[in-house]
Amino acid sequence: MAARRTHGAVADPRHGPGPARRTAGQPGPRVNAAAVGDDPAAQARARILAVIRAIPRGQVMGYGQVAAKAGLPGRARLTARVLGMNDDPDLPWHRVLRSDGRIAMPEGSAGWKEQSQRLRAEGVVIERGRVKGMPVTGANDLDAALWGPG
Repeated sequence: MAARRTHGAVADPRHGPGPARRTAGQPGPRVNAAAVGDDPAAQARARILAVIRAIPRGQVMGYGQVAAKAGLPGRARLTARVLGMNDDPDLPWHRVLRSDGRIAMPEGSAGWKEQSQRLRAEGVVIERGRVKGMPVTGANDLDAALWGPG
């Protein structure tokens, strides 16, 4: 499979499975163990991707928020690395921003323009490269999207 450029980096053809139901007492999204094996890096990547897939249309999260929701607090850079390796055209990568609401790519770059365009198409207001008011998704909304009704 040929790698393609997404989110400012050369994509890695590997990506994790979609979200699965969480069991009581388990932090973050559960991943399909058969799909990722015992590889902790693959498990972390799959958890991050599951959280990103669950961000509702028109809402955003910060890199650190995604990592924390995936059960990986303090791993914002890992979230960015996983997005940089993305090759899934259906992954809503554009919904992930810096903690201050800014787009992380260089202003005016092709990636910056594409992310701005995608967010605006979903009704997100962007002024000077920053999401106005950082309408971050609430924990309950994201939990519902990841795990379904209580």
